[in-house]
Amino acid sequence: MKFSIHTLLLMFLVSIHSFSQNKKQRLKVGVIGLTHTHVHWIFGSEPRGDIEIVAIVEPNKELAERYAKQHNFSMDIVYPSMQDMLNHIKPEAVTAFGTIYKHLEVVETAAPLGIHVMVEKPLAVSLEHAQKMEALAKKHNIYLLTNYETTWYPTTHKAYQLFKEDNAIGALRKVMVHDGHKGPKKIGINKEFLDWLTDPIQNGGGAEVDFGCYGVNILTWMMDGKRPNSVTAITQQLQAENNPKVNDESVIILQYDETVAVIQGSWNWPIGRKDMEIYGENGVIYADNRNDLRLRISEGYDGYKEEVMNLKERKAPLDDPFALFAAVVKNEIQLNPFDLNALDNNMLVVEILDAAKKSAELNKTIFLNQ
Repeated sequence: MKFSIHTLLLMFLVSIHSFSQNKKQRLKVGVIGLTHTHVHWIFGSEPRGDIEIVAIVEPNKELAERYAKQHNFSMDIVYPSMQDMLNHIKPEAVTAFGTIYKHLEVVETAAPLGIHVMVEKPLAVSLEHAQKMEALAKKHNIYLLTNYETTWYPTTHKAYQLFKEDNAIGALRKVMVHDGHKGPKKIGINKEFLDWLTDPIQNGGGAEVDFGCYGVNILTWMMDGKRPNSVTAITQQLQAENNPKVNDESVIILQYDETVAVIQGSWNWPIGRKDMEIYGENGVIYADNRNDLRLRISEGYDGYKEEVMNLKERKAPLDDPFALFAAVVKNEIQLNPFDLNALDNNMLVVEILDAAKKSAELNKTIFLNQ
């Protein structure tokens, strides 16, 4: 097929216009802080084309320069503070990759300007902080999302589908969630992250916060936002030489009317893990990792029929936190109540974590008001 010069020129101009439009449609994002090493995720995500990083806030110039070399961004877009950034540029949204304690400050600065916010898990160091953040988000009509690694696991969503929508295992009875690794120092995280991750003020706690939040987030989603009747927790410090200020071992038990959940967040696993077991009256679902899932249906006393699944990644934008963030801000996707990233879910997560810390400290069960 042959095209005239005029037609080819028109096609070229249309393609240029389309490229320009797509570029304009990218969500303009400011990255607030570089000390949380999950920040590498957003630099890896930017080439997808959903977001454009237009500014970075990091007072540690040496750290910023190190990451600039690694991710090939210009130091011209790096600012020492949020206010300095805002004096030069106003992004549509920001993502918080500093301490959990500073999440409140990010929202206090961004929300009055109508700037949407995504923070790394958990939402806040305390319910007091979370309530202030929620009030600001609602007053200024911004989205306030929380990002968890397990939100993007295909197994997380397949497990939900099997027990919730397909009724594959019958009525839900018990959920066991295991998250963690050998410990921050043992796995060799960088000093900038280690300094605050093992600080009870800046992180809000130890392993019970860092990894306990995953299970609480998933249970809140599974239970449609129902608050547990009670929270019982034990915490322990097994690596005093590595984590002198915080606990590194935790077990959180959530008791609902007809379901119990046991959430183990630990810095003492010999092998890093993020997995869960979901038990119903008729069977069990094992979400072994990001992609591998097993469904066992009971047969007799200890027999079972097993189906093994290796799941593909979810379709865009449901496979990436920043793609989803962009889609939500642009009203292309609407989060359901108590979705994994949603504010109402993560408000309850912080409430439950606060109760867990109190339970462990007082050595007693904490009953939540219904």
